[in-house]
Parts: sequence; C-alpha cells; structure tokens
Amino acid sequence: MSCSNCRNGEDGKPRGCRSNGKCGVEGCGPLTVFDWLEGVALPSGQRPFDVVEVRFKANRKGFFRKPSKIDVHVGDVVVLDADHGVDVGVVSLTGELVRAQMNARRAKDDHEIKRIERKATQEDIDTWQKASMREAETIRGARGIIKELALDMKLTDVEFQGDGKKATFYYTAENRVDFRELVRALASAFSVRIDMRQIGARQEAARIGGIGVCGRELCCSSWLKDFRSVSTSAARYQQMSLNPQKLAGQCGKLKCCLNFELDQYVEAVKNFPSPNAKVKLKEGRAFVFKMDIFKRLVYLIAPDGGANGPVAVTLEDMNELLEMNQRGEYPNSLTEFALEEGPDEVDETYSNVVGQDSLTRFDEERRRRKKRSGRKNRSGNKNKPGGDEAKASGKAPSHANKTDGNNQGKQRKKRRRPPRNANEKAGKS
Repeated sequence: MSCSNCRNGEDGKPRGCRSNGKCGVEGCGPLTVFDWLEGVALPSGQRPFDVVEVRFKANRKGFFRKPSKIDVHVGDVVVLDADHGVDVGVVSLTGELVRAQMNARRAKDDHEIKRIERKATQEDIDTWQKASMREAETIRGARGIIKELALDMKLTDVEFQGDGKKATFYYTAENRVDFRELVRALASAFSVRIDMRQIGARQEAARIGGIGVCGRELCCSSWLKDFRSVSTSAARYQQMSLNPQKLAGQCGKLKCCLNFELDQYVEAVKNFPSPNAKVKLKEGRAFVFKMDIFKRLVYLIAPDGGANGPVAVTLEDMNELLEMNQRGEYPNSLTEFALEEGPDEVDETYSNVVGQDSLTRFDEERRRRKKRSGRKNRSGNKNKPGGDEAKASGKAPSHANKTDGNNQGKQRKKRRRPPRNANEKAGKS
C-alpha cells in the first residue's frame, strides 16, 4: 500500500514520505499536489491550519481535522474517525494549501469535519492491508450475486474500510435499481456492513484508470477532479470533426480535454467572421469554407464563380471584403485577395521521420486484392464451357445454356450413320 519511500523505520513505526509526496507511485498516489509553502514561516500570531487532506483508495481524498497534540506530515498513515468504526488513510497535504483546496471543492470548515484519532500503528496497518486484500475476491463474488438476481447494474469497485467492518460497493446503472435484496445477500455472504454508492461513467473511468489516446495516463485518474460538462459545441469551436469514435473517451462520454483549450479558442474566434458569412462578388457569391485561427486565415469557396477549390485570404482581407460589401462595392474575383503561396513550412526531409504508412494504405491494399481476385475469376472461366462467350458478353453462362448444350450432344449421338452400299440399303428397307 505504500512505496519504497514510505516504508517503516527500523523501530517498526511508520515514517513520513521522504520525497514529500512527490514520488507519484503506488501508495503516494498520482500527481499529488506539491506543497510549495513547506518551510515558509507563518506570520507572527497566526496558527497553522489544523485541517489536513487524507488520501484513500483510487485517489479518493477527504478533509480531516487533526488534534493539536498530534504532529502529522505528508505520507504519514493515520487512523480516522469513520461511520461505525475507524478508517485508515495517508496524509497527502498539510498547511495553508489545504484551505485553498477546500475553497476549490467548496468544503466548509465547520464542526462536521471528522477528526484524526491517532497515527496508525503496525497493527492498524496490518488490519488495513488484510481488508484491502479481500477486495478482489469480494468483487468476483458480488458480481456473481448480481447476475443471479438479474439486476441491471454494473459493479465497478469495492473499497473496504480500514478496520474491515464496512465495504463500499461502487456501481453504475442507467436506471434506478432496487438493491434491497442485494444488500441482504451481500451482508450474509461477506459479513460486513454494506454501503451502495452509485457513480457516473467519468468517476468509473477515474477509479479504474488507463492510458488515453495521447499515450499518457487518464487525466481523471491522475489529476483531474473537477468533472465539468462537455458539449459538442467545444468541438465545433475548435473546428474538429464531429466523429463520436474520436471525441469519446474510455468512459464513453466526450473527452474532458476538449475543455482545456476551449477558452482560448472562444477568445480567438471573436475576431473572425461568422461561419455563415458570405462575400458578394461580380462573378457570384463566396462562402466561408473553414478558418485557421493559428495562421489567421479564412478559406473561401465560390461555387458560383470560376475559382477552383478554396481560396485562402488573411483575416484583415476578409474584414475588408465584408466592409466593401457593406458600402455596395463588389470585387471582381477572389484572386485579387488570394494569399500568395510561399515555401512549405515543413521540409520534405522531415515530413515522414518515423516512417509511418499512408492513411490510404488500407484502401490501396483493398484495391489490389480485388484486382487479384478478378484475375483468378477470369482465368477460371476460360476452362469452363461458355467461358469465351461469357467474357465477350460480360455475363456468366447460365444453367439453361449448359442444359441446351447437353441436349444437343445427345441428339448428335442418336443420328444414324448413312448406308455403306446398296445391299445394306435394300436390307434395311
């Protein structure tokens, strides 16, 4: 449950995390908040903040008040006051940064905050580890019970309390589930208090974890704790293809990273014209095809005119075109404002540095396979009766043609040979 930096000392008592919670592996949890105020002296007369942040399984965190007689540091294992017993967790943050974290999560500093009982002893840690080892077996057994009861729900994870007297079952479900009978079956099967807690798809992905398409650990399981709603308008602002397979994450919902740069895109798009803007020309109308906010370019296409393909104009020229239309002036064509093509920004030598295949390699391979199969079919038809006729007409020989050919052969066999001499002719007559 802890990393190499959080092991106990020679006397068997737990020591604080020697890397101040920055190791980011196993027990220390992923991407723990760095305490940059550590070692900074408080102003005279100000007491240290008495609330600390404690981390549990799957990076679940909570705020607890420490007694004045207990001095805890990041990485210490502590025993906490819990419902119907005690729980065990690891201190992840102390000091004034805890106050900032509470404000960010809108947690109130009142009497409802539970207290830290004491620092964990070796006996408390052993009990905590034994309870954690029961979780995998409990998940398998609980899923079997859910299948027998035919409940429309998915069990995601099980978390035991530090003393092993209570287990929290996390599940996802589309509709309301009546799990009263399930709670009785689970309590009798595992002899613990049962707490059923429904979570969403994003919380499920955060607890399970995984690797995203970017090649890094999921944001929700490493550092993202504020799950904001993500809509398709975020993809539209960033001019991304509305492909559900590319925009959806491992949770099946829209990726949270669509909101990361949304504010910058919204601010940049304010300077651009509307996507529905139209420019009147003497040869017809031009419509906005796409916009490139990084290069500050607007691509116009004129289906009514003679321009071939989209024409790139700068943002300043686009605004000038719209102002000319407002004054009643109409340019001859877009070529007057077209951006002159300069040298390529990417050298051809570095355009394929990793040797990746073409995006159309599957289509090319499919066409080659069709050509090979067509050659085999044509070579096979040459050996069949009627193959030349079928090749000439473009149609395969039908079953009726085969039947006619067999009948004609039988009729040829039934024809009598002519008489050889006059005696044979007279005898037959």
